Amino acid sequence: MKWSVWTEAARMRTLPASFIPVLTGGALAWHHQLINWPVSVITLCCAVLIQIATNFANDYFDYKHGADTGERIGFTRATSTGDISPAKMLTVTLVLFFVAFLLGLILVWHAGWPVLLIGLLSITAGLLYTGGPYPLAYHGLGDLFVFLFFGIIAVTGTYYVNSLQWSTEALLASIAIGALSTMILVANNYRDVHTDRKAAKNTLVVLFGERFSRWQFLGLALLAFSVPPCFYLYKSYPPLVMLPLILSPWAILLIRRFWLETEKKNFNRILIQTAQLMAIYGILFSMGIVLS
Repeated sequence: MKWSVWTEAARMRTLPASFIPVLTGGALAWHHQLINWPVSVITLCCAVLIQIATNFANDYFDYKHGADTGERIGFTRATSTGDISPAKMLTVTLVLFFVAFLLGLILVWHAGWPVLLIGLLSITAGLLYTGGPYPLAYHGLGDLFVFLFFGIIAVTGTYYVNSLQWSTEALLASIAIGALSTMILVANNYRDVHTDRKAAKNTLVVLFGERFSRWQFLGLALLAFSVPPCFYLYKSYPPLVMLPLILSPWAILLIRRFWLETEKKNFNRILIQTAQLMAIYGILFSMGIVLS
């Protein structure tokens, strides 16, 4: 089987949602002279493994729920096309989650039971996102899941395993990263609204309409770009921490395209650009924190 089939199923374009939170939490640990490089590398590996495993789980469970049909205009799903058998997709999913759990035990040994709780919750939520008796994504809870696990928990958890303490600065930074991660999901769900509705996959855009999602995308962007000024004004960071604001024109153009685009198939490109925005924002934000 071609390696490209697995890389496509892993949705590599969305991986900024896993490495940017770790980068941001690590940058704050560096700023406070509490960075632990081996721990940061292991945390990054766990985060990426959990996201890829979650993507594989979504591929498998959406196929089982009938959400991936010939009408789908999003990126190719390997299970529904027959490129990967359901049994093999599920097996690889569980193996990746298990490997992430084993790696996470090193972090548990280093940082204690809070990390075990975070890891178990992350893996469980990854499976329950589209699987289990009450799939989160099918009941309007996908956005909350992404905001919490790819924002709040990922950034503050990364800071904690490095420093062995919690930080209000990490919590503040996690709001921006969570908002950007959720913007990727909003673009994805907006594109799939018609097929999701037929499959009874009740995302927020299915429940509340496309106008709601346009405002949601705008609000999340405003939330993300309001965080760096808060670091400058209320946390006494130097102006360098506001480096992400140079991306404001790009964000405005992206929001405008989201609002005005009428062809759902073109939201594949919007999704990719949103992930790219998150990646560059996270790099600039982390640079600003480190250089501060």
